[in-house]
Amino acid sequence: MTNATLNGPTLPPFAGGKPKALVVLLHGLGADGADLIGLGHAWAQALPGAAFVAPNAPYPCDFAPSGRQWFSLQSFDEDTILTALEAVAPRLDQFVDTALANCRLTGQDLALVGFSQGAMLALHAGLRRNPSPAAIVAYSGFLVGAEGLSAHLAGKPPVLLVHGDRDEVVQPHFMPAAEAVLNAAGVPVQALLRPELGHGIDEAGMHAGLARLIRSLPNAAVE
Repeated sequence: MTNATLNGPTLPPFAGGKPKALVVLLHGLGADGADLIGLGHAWAQALPGAAFVAPNAPYPCDFAPSGRQWFSLQSFDEDTILTALEAVAPRLDQFVDTALANCRLTGQDLALVGFSQGAMLALHAGLRRNPSPAAIVAYSGFLVGAEGLSAHLAGKPPVLLVHGDRDEVVQPHFMPAAEAVLNAAGVPVQALLRPELGHGIDEAGMHAGLARLIRSLPNAAVE
């Protein structure tokens, strides 16, 4: 059912009680929420006030017998991907709005973290959300629709880009290109190129992502 509400694995705050922040984890192509909720487990003790949720993408993967996708990547044409992102972003926004309301949080208590296709969505949706999220962390993705981005910005949340220099799926040159566009638009951006890393997230990237979240969600961090 492609019109069903998104859902996926969740982690309540490590400290218990009401969440002080919400971290939404967006998985890559052919995976599902279970693939990325491990980041929540890794970060929970340092962000004991944060709840984590990793929604499953709404569509079955169209090139594999299992897994989910946010949109089809049968074509890597940027205009086609931008159109697909524009179609799926409202689904994510609705999910995030409901999750924030359930946690009695505001949009400023939100961080979006994505890997690969999920990173594309995190950047696209996060830069257009109003109010802006507290942070966006994008692993092994790229910024789609860079031309004219400034006209679509709803805010300027800090962005962390992390990419492996041996990424064979999403080429590493996409990261400095995204960094340049975000800098030009006045969006605070940090870029981390990881040596000898392919299409994945390594320990250093996880630490960098956690550091970004701690700075952006101080109410949820260890005091």
